[in-house]
Amino acid sequence: MKSQPVSEQDIKPHSVLQLILLHLLPGALLLGFFVLTVPIVENLGYPRRFATLLGIFLVLIPFQLGILFYEGKRRNGKYSLEGVVVYRERIPRWQYLLWIPLLLIWSILVFLILSPVQDFLIKTVFPWLPEWFIVSDSGYSKNILIVMVVTYGIANVSAAIVEELYFRGYLMPRLSRLRGWAPLVNTVLFALQHFLTPWQQPSIILGILPQAYLVSKKRNIYLGILAHSLLNLLSSILLMMSVFG
Repeated sequence: MKSQPVSEQDIKPHSVLQLILLHLLPGALLLGFFVLTVPIVENLGYPRRFATLLGIFLVLIPFQLGILFYEGKRRNGKYSLEGVVVYRERIPRWQYLLWIPLLLIWSILVFLILSPVQDFLIKTVFPWLPEWFIVSDSGYSKNILIVMVVTYGIANVSAAIVEELYFRGYLMPRLSRLRGWAPLVNTVLFALQHFLTPWQQPSIILGILPQAYLVSKKRNIYLGILAHSLLNLLSSILLMMSVFG
């Protein structure tokens, strides 16, 4: 017999401290890894961005999947996401064709419009950050840049899938006591954990918020996975164009 979808009423909400820690720890761990590995990556002759990409594969994704499967083991007695990742209800296929393009268009417009704001924040709010904190892809051979761009694309899309499972499918339903405010709080905390690019946090909040609300309203995590993955894929294509254009 097929199991019924799990809703917020079927799971135990986290405490406030748990929720804050679980939202912010992935970004904090990635930041620590970046700081420790940037000198090594640069000594090997690779761009600083490689330190972030390595952190995604070695720290970010393993941590988030580890939490999910740990919860699955505790809940189900086996390594399963059943009852851990919520919002898995079906919706008509035409809704994917409607909502995914709209979410992408919204996010792209937000990032384009707020791009000057990001530059402003870098110069006025975060000038104290060390020079090596800002990634740069100039001055490297074509072969190294090709490897970096391909790795960036794989890491970006993989991270989007896991982040949606973790932040929207796992953490957001455990904010159910906040009712309609849950997507907003989840999105703000998700943005704040981007410690490596704090100047992007306003753009992330505005760009991702409609997606979080839609996932919550439709009870469908796949909308978030598709929208986030395609957005990150587009980001990878734009990086390739900027590097080789």
